[in-house]
Order: sequence, then C-alpha cells, then structure tokens
Amino acid sequence: MDDTQPGLLDLLGVEQLELDLFRGIGGGGETPNRIFGGQVIGQALAAACRTVSDRMCHSLHAYFIRPGDPSIPVIYEVDRARDGGSFTTRRVVAIQHGKQILNLSASYHVAEEGWDYQHAMPDVARPETLPALAETRAELAHRVHEDYRAEFIRPRPYDMREVEPRDLLNPEPSDDLNHVWIRAEEAAEADPVMQQLMLTYLSDLQLLGTSLRPHGLTWMRRNVMTASLDHAMWFHAPVRLQDWHLYVMDAPFTGKGRGLNRGSIYHKDGTLVATVMQEGLVRPVKKKT
Repeated sequence: MDDTQPGLLDLLGVEQLELDLFRGIGGGGETPNRIFGGQVIGQALAAACRTVSDRMCHSLHAYFIRPGDPSIPVIYEVDRARDGGSFTTRRVVAIQHGKQILNLSASYHVAEEGWDYQHAMPDVARPETLPALAETRAELAHRVHEDYRAEFIRPRPYDMREVEPRDLLNPEPSDDLNHVWIRAEEAAEADPVMQQLMLTYLSDLQLLGTSLRPHGLTWMRRNVMTASLDHAMWFHAPVRLQDWHLYVMDAPFTGKGRGLNRGSIYHKDGTLVATVMQEGLVRPVKKKT
C-alpha cells in the first residue's frame, strides 16, 4: 500500500473527546465527494466499542440519513442504552454540520456455548488465480475520463479479487450472484475489535452494486443514482482479515427505486464469519432536456 494513503487503522480510529463523545476523520475513504458508508459505520461502531469492555459486538443496524462531508471530521455521540448480564446495547449518532448523518445500534454478547451449524462456503476460483484490484483497474484506466482517473487507480488499503468481474464502463446484464475475495494485510497488527471494524468497512464494498448486475448497470456509467439507505451486520466468528475472506453476495429484489442486497463472508478455511444485509437507492438518472 502507498504510504501516502491512509490505512484502515487510520480511517477507523476515533479520538475520545468526552466520556461518550468521539471524533473520526471524514476523508481518505473510497469516495472523494462524500464519506464512504463503510467508513462512517466502522467509526460509529468503533465509538460504541470504546464504551464496552468485556464482550464483542454480535450485530449492528445502521441507517444512513445524510451524505457525509469528507472535508471535516465526524462527531459520534454514544448512548449507553443497556448494560445487561449477557447483552449490552449501544446507540450511536454521527453528526456533521449540526445534523445527523447516521444512526447506529449495536448489540454485544458474552461468549456462550451452543449448537453450531452454518451454510458451506461455495467452491469458486481461489484468489491466487485471480488478478488483484490494482491490476484490473490499471488495465481499465485508459478508458476512464481523465478527471476521475487518479481517484480510480489510487492505492487502496486492501486487496480485492473478483471471481465474476464485469466491464465497469460497458456492462452486460448478468446474474446477481457475486463472489469477491478480500483481505487487508495490515489487519495482522489489529486486535479483535479492530478486526471487526475493518470487516465492517470492507462489507460495504461491492454490496450495493450487486443489485445493479441484472440490469446491466454500474456506478461508472453515470446513468443510475445509488446510495446506501441502511446496513445490517451479524458477526458469527472471530475475524482474521490478514487472511483471504470470500464475500458471497446476491440481490433477491430490485424495485420501486431500491435494491436489496445480502452477503455472507467466509474465512478461507470455510468458516462463516459474518452475514450482511443492505438496501440501497437505485434510481434512474433523468436525462436533461
């Protein structure tokens, strides 16, 4: 990774201002014009985790309210809703310019024994046989408008390899099933909480785009307006993002200007690590007359 680009450890760290008040950076993520959704969710969860000491997050539910401004920090206010014997609940409000941009609820659970069952990880091409994100974008860069080219090819703090890649500039309708391998080498330095935060950030990659696949659309075509509306996540097992994880996504419904997307994230050894759901805005861009 380019040392001039912020890593996930930098993007997801939050500074404590008061007992339940935290601040995170707004810029540096995936999108230059607004804060990447995975970044603000990850920071909100980071703020909640700073108020919980003896248990891990098992689920989060977030609603995006307004686009975030990447030019200024984000303030996170944590509400200690409940501290129970087995479960702890936190609510977080993310604020910029005096207005809420995201609400998040997170639940924490003590480690318990129980029955185990999971769906098996799909058998797909291994990441070692697939080109890295940097390679695929470099090959496509000459077709990207020069105003967006530098942002398109700049280094990212993760490696991502698509099993069923599409042409971002000239997409054909395809199956909504989408398999992507992801990892972040700097996760080797992360504790279990930061590992969850990193996975939360990465869980927002490609997810909304899955509902565009059957319609032959991508965010690069600029004929569709997209925005994440909400994001839910359940953690099932410890995260080790320095290793490859397979993100299995599909989109069971698109309609009424919205697309529903879901995902399962597996460690390379087949362990189901997390489940994700997200609904997003999928609105045709009206041509100017």
